[in-house]
Amino acid sequence: MSRLNQLIQELCPHGVKYISLDKVIDYEQPTKYIVKSTDYDDSFETPVLTAGQTFILGYTDEKEGIYKASKENPVIIFDDFTTSFHWVDFKFKVKSSAMKILKLKPKFKDTVSFRYIYYAMKNIKYVPGNHSRQWISKYSKFCIPLPPLPVQQEIVRILDDLTKVTIELNKELNIELEARKKQYEYYRDLLLTFGDEVELIAELCPDGVEYIPLGEVLKNNNAPNSIPKKYYKDNGDIPIIDQSQVYIAGYTDDESAVPPILPCIIFGDHTRVVKYADRKFAQGDSGTKVFIPVTEDLNTKYIYYAFCNIDIPSRGYNRHWTIAKNIKIPIPPLPVQQEIVRILDNFTELIAELTAELTAELTARRKQYEYYLNKLLDFKEVCS
Repeated sequence: MSRLNQLIQELCPHGVKYISLDKVIDYEQPTKYIVKSTDYDDSFETPVLTAGQTFILGYTDEKEGIYKASKENPVIIFDDFTTSFHWVDFKFKVKSSAMKILKLKPKFKDTVSFRYIYYAMKNIKYVPGNHSRQWISKYSKFCIPLPPLPVQQEIVRILDDLTKVTIELNKELNIELEARKKQYEYYRDLLLTFGDEVELIAELCPDGVEYIPLGEVLKNNNAPNSIPKKYYKDNGDIPIIDQSQVYIAGYTDDESAVPPILPCIIFGDHTRVVKYADRKFAQGDSGTKVFIPVTEDLNTKYIYYAFCNIDIPSRGYNRHWTIAKNIKIPIPPLPVQQEIVRILDNFTELIAELTAELTAELTARRKQYEYYLNKLLDFKEVCS
């Protein structure tokens, strides 16, 4: 950053003026750019945007009411309720009117970098306290430092480079993680379809394996009581596992909600989500079913993997065990079950390590980005 330091020493050694956003930014209501149909398709040309985290909701084939942003004429779309925002340099339509389209005022075209304004907005620490429109009443009144244009441009260059590196790293790590997941799925499918190409299976199961309905290999292991969702707590001695996508949905101290035998398999009767538990937990809402194998010749973790590998047709939010219990899974001899579990556990551990690595690296990059963002935009204020 020696170039930036040099520019600061030359152009603003004693500090810079601060200016409120509404002095440099114009806004436009997006009403005439709202999409009429939400029948999106990836083959269509025009993206439909939201200023929230999703950003691109889909693509539309509508030809009218398109905002023609470009590299030369970018805009910022600003969520008027959450204050989330995105840089947009391509043509688009929007999902709703709950946003503002922000542009640089023409009179600042030669003295202010719009991209710099975008980064300065990222450095504003503000969380709305209520569900009301924010731009006019609050956000546009925030002041940002406005150094000379060459300083703005150098800050943009540094932050753009840092953003590019972060995006590329994110892409590389996600590609690696996706490749490992596909490898896991390949071996899982291979192992659980008992093809002859797997040496272990060819050796120990030369005549194939028996397929048995889930309802005949699993028996009920429900706790004496379950915990209704309204009684979940944010902390407690016992984690609650229910039928939701998250593994731990809450906490309780109610011992009567603990299933009697571990390990066991948890099945979401409404959601079709399958989980495995080998540590003490409490049973969640009434749609949560808990099972253990019917005999000691069945490995619980193997049944779990086989359960995860079947396709249960959806019945909406109706109960699904009545369907799942009739679906057959392969049941090889116990030593084969145990070896399959060992292999799949190793893959699961590898993916967990890669995911942790990805999360740690992205967290470090985000902190690095926030550090430089704050450092680069930390100017002493001078009076007009």
